[in-house]
Amino acid sequence: MTAFGVPPVRLLLWLTSVAGLLAGALALLGRAPPVAFAVGGLLLQAVVSTIGVVIPALGVFGAVYARGPAARAEVALTFDDGPNPETTPRVLALLAEHGARATFFVIGEKVLAHAGLVRAIANAGHVVGVHGHIHDPLYALRSRRFVTGDLERACAAVERVLGSAPALFRPPIGLVSAAIAVAAERRGLTLVGFSARTFDGLSRTPPARVLERATAALENGAILLLHDAAERDDRVPASLAVLPELLVRLRARGLSAVTVDALRS
Repeated sequence: MTAFGVPPVRLLLWLTSVAGLLAGALALLGRAPPVAFAVGGLLLQAVVSTIGVVIPALGVFGAVYARGPAARAEVALTFDDGPNPETTPRVLALLAEHGARATFFVIGEKVLAHAGLVRAIANAGHVVGVHGHIHDPLYALRSRRFVTGDLERACAAVERVLGSAPALFRPPIGLVSAAIAVAAERRGLTLVGFSARTFDGLSRTPPARVLERATAALENGAILLLHDAAERDDRVPASLAVLPELLVRLRARGLSAVTVDALRS
C-alpha cells in the first residue's frame, strides 16, 4: 500500500489515466505532447490494466481478498463451478469426515437446478458465494451492464434458495476487470481471489500434479482454488481424487480448513 492506502499498481493506473486526460486537453489547445510520450503512456496504461485483470490480488481495479492473516494456522479451501449432484456430495462427505469447512462459489444456473444440494452445503456449515450466473469465459471482457445483470441473477438464485443474499463473489476464470470490480462493489459483494491455483479443473492436469501444487501452497492464510464440479459437463475434477490426502497433509501441518468468512474475521 502507498501512503494513501492505495495499492501502488492502482495508483499507477490512476496517474496514467490523469496523464492521458491532460495530454488530450493539451492537444485540444494545440500543444500536443511528443508522440513518444503519448505512445509510451498508452502502452504503460495498457500493461497496467492487463496485469490488473490477470493478477487480481494486486488490487488494480478494487480490493480482492486473496490471502488471510499469516499469524493464524488456518487455510481456506474454495470450490468453484458447482453444484453437481454427482461430485459435490462426494466433496461434502470428505470435508465432513475430516471436520473441515470450505467455501463454495456456485453458478446461478446450477443453483436453481440443484437447490437441495445448495441447502446441503449451507447446512453443513460451509459458506456459499457466487461464481456468476452462466460462467461466461469472457466475463472479464464484458460490459458493466452485462456483469451487473449476471451478478443480480446469480445473487437472486442463491437468495431464493437459502433465504439470504451471498456476500462473496469470485468471477468466472478468476479474472477481475474494472467492470467486475464496480459491479461487485455496488452489489455489496467482496471479491475473493486465491493464493494458489491448482488447475484441477483442467482435464489434462494429473491428480499427482494437483496434489503437489496444493501441498506446496499449504501455509498460514492460504486460499486454495479447487473445483467440486466441472464447468459444463459431468467430468470429475482431479481435486476429488486428491482431497482425502490433501486434508490429511493439511492437518499434519497443524492447519485448520476454515471458510473464507472465518479467515477474514
